[in-house]
Amino acid sequence: MKVLNLKDALKTYFGFDSFKGQQEEIILNVLNGENTFVIMPTGGGKSMCYQLPALLLDGTAVVVSPLIALMKNQVDAIRSVSEDGSIAHFLNSSLSKAEANKVRQDITEGRTKLLYVAPESLTKKENIEFLTQVDISFFAIDEAHCISEWGHDFRPEYRRLREIFEKISNVPIIALTATATPKVQNDIQKNLNMLDAMVFKSSFNRGNLYYQIIPKKEIEKQIIKYIRQHDGKSGIIYCLSRKKVEELAELLQVNGISALPYHAGLDAVTRATHQDKFLMEEVDVIVATIAFGMGIDKPDVRFVIHHDIPKSLESYYQETGRAGRDGGEGECIAFYRYKDIEKLEKFLQGKPVAEQEIGWQLLSEMASYSETSVCRRKMILHYFGEGFDEKNCGEMCDNCKDPKERLEGKEYMSNLLRLIRALKETQKGNHYCAILAGKVTAEVKAYKHDAIPEFGIGKEKDEHFWNAVVRQAIVAGLITKDIESYGVLKLSDEGRAFIENPTSFELIKERDYLVQDDEPIVAGSGGRNTVIDQDLYDRLLDLRRRLSSEKSIPPFVIFQEPSLRDMCFQYPITIEELTNIQGVGTGKAARYGGPFIKMIKDYVEEKGIERPQDVVVKSVVNKSGLKVQLIQNIDRKLPLEDIGRAQGKTVDEVIDEIESIVQSGTRVNINYYIDDVLDEEVQEEIYAYFSEAETDDLTEAYEEFDGDYSEEELRLMRIKFMSEMAN
Repeated sequence: MKVLNLKDALKTYFGFDSFKGQQEEIILNVLNGENTFVIMPTGGGKSMCYQLPALLLDGTAVVVSPLIALMKNQVDAIRSVSEDGSIAHFLNSSLSKAEANKVRQDITEGRTKLLYVAPESLTKKENIEFLTQVDISFFAIDEAHCISEWGHDFRPEYRRLREIFEKISNVPIIALTATATPKVQNDIQKNLNMLDAMVFKSSFNRGNLYYQIIPKKEIEKQIIKYIRQHDGKSGIIYCLSRKKVEELAELLQVNGISALPYHAGLDAVTRATHQDKFLMEEVDVIVATIAFGMGIDKPDVRFVIHHDIPKSLESYYQETGRAGRDGGEGECIAFYRYKDIEKLEKFLQGKPVAEQEIGWQLLSEMASYSETSVCRRKMILHYFGEGFDEKNCGEMCDNCKDPKERLEGKEYMSNLLRLIRALKETQKGNHYCAILAGKVTAEVKAYKHDAIPEFGIGKEKDEHFWNAVVRQAIVAGLITKDIESYGVLKLSDEGRAFIENPTSFELIKERDYLVQDDEPIVAGSGGRNTVIDQDLYDRLLDLRRRLSSEKSIPPFVIFQEPSLRDMCFQYPITIEELTNIQGVGTGKAARYGGPFIKMIKDYVEEKGIERPQDVVVKSVVNKSGLKVQLIQNIDRKLPLEDIGRAQGKTVDEVIDEIESIVQSGTRVNINYYIDDVLDEEVQEEIYAYFSEAETDDLTEAYEEFDGDYSEEELRLMRIKFMSEMAN
C-alpha cells in the first residue's frame, strides 16, 4: 500500500480538503482489510468509500455495478483524476473482443486500480479464470440492496456473488447501498456471509428535500405547469411503463419543454446519448422508468416527479434521493391514487406466494405513506429504523407545511365495518360505499341490498367520501382486500375488535391541488381557475342533451364531461381550437363541434371574456404512421394478438391505441375480431347497455353485468359502439 496521509490523498486525487460524514472511518476500515457495510443516502459520497482505497492499495479492486450506463459514468469520473486513462475500466457486454483484451492487458500490467463489472459478466467462466490470476485488492458491491428479495431492485444474479468471490480470491468485501431497512440489511449480510462486517449507517434524513403527495387528477397539465414555473431547472419524471415514458416525453416536447425519454426498450446508443445530454445540461428533463438514475452523479437535479406511485418506499426514497445532491433545493412530488396500488396488486397474481406476500407488504407501506397525515420525513426515517422529531422537519413536507384537514371518524368507521360483517365479507368496496350513501346501483338492486337496515345509513356523505373511509380503513389495517377474489373486503382481527370497542379514528381529507408560488392548479382546471365556469358548463350540458335526443345517441358519445369542463377553461371558438380540448380529435370536432363552438363564441362575446390561450396545453399530434399502419392491419382483419406481437405490444396496449383512434373521431371496424370472441347474443346485450347508459364508465358496466363479462370484452364492445354511433 502506498504510504500517504489520507487527507493528502483526498486532496491529491479528488481535490477535496475534508471528508464527508463517516467517509474517513469507512476508508480506514477498508484499508485495514476488514469487511465493511456502508448504508449512506444518495449524495452522501458512497463512491469515495471504495474509490480512494482502491487507488491506495496494491492490486485491482473489482466493483460490481448493476448498470452499464452507471459503470461508464463512474469510470469517466475516475479517469478524470488521473493522467493514466487505464486507471479504471469496465468489463461488460458492450465491449468488443479487442477492447476486452486491452482491459485484461492493463489489469495484468498493474495499471488498473478499479475494474467495474456487471454481475452477469462476473459469472462468465473466462472472466473468473482471468481474475484468479491477478492481484485483487478487495471486492466492492455497489447498489447492494439488489441482493435482497426485500430490496426494491432485486436482481437474482446478485445472490450468486459470494459464491463467485470465493472462486476468485479471499479478499475483503465492501457492500454499499443508499437504502436498506433493517430487514434488507440483515438479508444482504447473511447472503454475502459478512455478518462480521463493520456497519457504517449514516442518517437517512435529507433535510433539503421537500416531499409532497398530490391526488392523481389532470396530471399532464399539472406537470407541464409545474415545469414551466421551474424553467431551466433539471428534473426527472418517473413512470412505471415504457409507453407512458414515450407519451409524456413527447407531450412535454410539443409544449416547448426540453425533455427526452429513457427506458430499457431504447437501444444502448440512444440511452447513452439521452443520459449524456441530461448530464451535459443540453436537456432539462428526463422522463424515465426506474432504469434511469441509479448512481447518476448529477448534483443539481432540482425536482423529481413520480407520475406513478412506486412499488415500495425504498424505491421512492432511492428515486427522490436523486434530487438536490448538492445540498440545494430538491422538490419530490408524487401523484397518487389508490387505484394505482390496486393495479400493482393485480400484477402480483400468479407469482409465487412468498413473492406475493412481500409485494403486498411493500405496496401497503407505500399506500400508508401516501395517505398519511403525519410528517412524511418522520415516516420515511421510521421505515429505515431511524427516529425523528417532526418539529425538526421545518415545513419541508406538505403535511407539516399545510396540515390536512381531519375529522372524527369513529361513527363512519363503525358503520362501514358493521356493514361488511352484516354482508358476511362478500362484497367489494364500491358496493359497500353505494349502500352507505343510499345509492341504488344495478348490483345493489340485484342483491336486494336496498332493503337492508344499513342502506342509506351514511347518506349525508357521497360515495367519494365513503371510498376514502374504505381506503383509510385498509391503510389502518382494519380491513384487508382479497386480491384473488377481485378485491372483496375482509375484516382483520383489528377490525373485529374495533366493532366491539370503537375508539377515536381521525379521517383525513385529501387535497385537490398542487400548490405553487402563484395560484394553485386545481384538479380539472388545467391550471387556469380554481372554480369551473358553471354558467357555460350548464349551457353546454343542455346543448349536449338536446343533440343527444335529436340524434338518438347517449350524451357521452358526443363529448364526455371532462371535454366539456376543458371547454369551460379554454373557450375554443374554432374547430381547430376545439381539437386542443381533452378527448376531442379532428373527426369528433368536425362531426359535433359546430354548435358547441358557436355557443362558446356567443358566450365569450356576451360576457366579455378574455380567453387564456397563452396557457393552452397542446395535445400530442397523432403518430400518423403508426395509426395508419394499425388501421391497415385491422382492415386486413389480422388478430389483435398478431398486431401486438409485431409491434412488441400486449393486446391491452393495442386496444388502448384503437380506443384512442376511435375517441379522436375515426371509425374502426373490429367486428371480425369481436365475432371470434363474443357470441351474437352477448354482443347485442352489451351494445344495448351502452345505447341506454348515461356513462361509458367500464366499472359501472362491469357491475351492471355482475362480472359476467371481462373488462376486455366490455372495452371491445365499447369500441364497436362508439365507432358506429359517434364517428
